Amino acid sequence: MTPTHAFSARLCRVLGAALAAALALAACGDSPPSPETVLVGNTRGHNVVSLNSSTGAFLGDFIAAGSGGLTDPDDLTVGPDGHLYVSSGTPTSGQILRYHGKTGAFIGVFAQGNGMKRPYGNAFGPDGHLYVASFRSDQILKFDGKTGAFLAVFARGDGTAGGLLNGPNDLSFGPDGRLYVTTQGSVADGNGGITYLFDSQILRYSLQTGVGEVFASAPPPTPKGNGYVSILGLAWGPDGLLYTTDYAGGIRSYDPRTSQLQKTIDTGPLFGGSIATTLGSLSIIDKTLYVPVFNEDNTGIVANGMATCDILAATCRLQMRDDIHLARPIGIAIAP
Repeated sequence: MTPTHAFSARLCRVLGAALAAALALAACGDSPPSPETVLVGNTRGHNVVSLNSSTGAFLGDFIAAGSGGLTDPDDLTVGPDGHLYVSSGTPTSGQILRYHGKTGAFIGVFAQGNGMKRPYGNAFGPDGHLYVASFRSDQILKFDGKTGAFLAVFARGDGTAGGLLNGPNDLSFGPDGRLYVTTQGSVADGNGGITYLFDSQILRYSLQTGVGEVFASAPPPTPKGNGYVSILGLAWGPDGLLYTTDYAGGIRSYDPRTSQLQKTIDTGPLFGGSIATTLGSLSIIDKTLYVPVFNEDNTGIVANGMATCDILAATCRLQMRDDIHLARPIGIAIAP
């Protein structure tokens, strides 16, 4: 064997061993994780965009504007089938639209009617059915999780504080199998109009009995917020706590066993200046919380972006600002 051939043989052995080691690491789950794709719904753009979770970079439109009749998209939910379910509607109408989880192609209207007005939160329960918060009718509607057929009005408000369901917003099922609901404190008039009469709260419902209770009353406004409380998004952290966003500014977490407030992050003016930043819903990847954000003044929406919060350090920062592709973003989900 010539020196050249011997070197080539040694090089091949080294490269082969390196390739085998790399394949072994990947098989064992030790390779660096790739960035997740974050899906964000634009209420003013009537579309859903894709963002890189590591950088916040715009990756493209996941759902084109108006696709399938998409109007003011709010909550985004990845269903058991891997497809994306989006709350869409107006003060007097509402639909849950289904899109392909990989391509964003419109599949069809999954659920609609039966009093649904301006749907916000939607979530699949442990029973496999889809629950929808009908914000402007003060109801939670229940639909068959496979066919979308209407099953029942799971809960409804009666216009009083004791009726609990005053302006239902986000929905999330806890590890205890119960349904957690945020409310804005509004009362619907039956024609799509609302009046704010009560405090924002977090409610909890038994799936078996439909009986609800107040899980957490409205906390004090955050010092650097907008001066009021409007609890919006719900997500469960890796620490077992229930995390919430406050539309008026702030992140809070609660112990589901005791209902006690655990952490508060005063997000303040994330874009700088003196305007407190408005928060949308939230998603959590490992120990990082992602939330769409925007600033609004008397001229309208003046800034749009996405913030990330470190759950352990209890700090938030503006990850990116994008006034071209984001337009009053509210809904967020991790791409399947």
